[in-house]
Amino acid sequence: MFGFNKHESTDELIAPIDGEIVNLKTVSDPVFAQGMMGDGFAIKPDLNSSELLAPVSGKVTVAQGHAVGIERDDGLQFLIHIGIDTVSLKGAPFTIFVKQGKKVMAGTPLVDIDWNQITTNKLDPTVMVLIPNSKTNLESLSVTEEAVTKNQPIGQATAK
Repeated sequence: MFGFNKHESTDELIAPIDGEIVNLKTVSDPVFAQGMMGDGFAIKPDLNSSELLAPVSGKVTVAQGHAVGIERDDGLQFLIHIGIDTVSLKGAPFTIFVKQGKKVMAGTPLVDIDWNQITTNKLDPTVMVLIPNSKTNLESLSVTEEAVTKNQPIGQATAK
């Protein structure tokens, strides 16, 4: 009726920011590297690229500046976590564009990031894209480790 279900659900993932996709296991924080927050991948961001986009379409479940959660229509959950230990900056480097409960399309701007505040505080700027319910809901995740430009297709996440 309002066009929310106009497009079929897609398994495609898009790059949320310019940078280099790296294996999640290489991230400096063991909570992310050991998969405690779910399966996923990481991006070493290009610090000249400050706008973070939604990697998937869905409903915003978390909107905290340093982290944005999105749940796809198929129930697969995504958590985009900007930097490591950036929660300690109390939201200062982040301008959030979305609100919890709102629907977003893949490619929708989520957050603008002031990387200078993160690097000045000697924090790791790596962006993690995690699937918190991967153990129960993820069938497969396919992402290639390569240089990416935001909004380009980078792989697929298929729900069970």
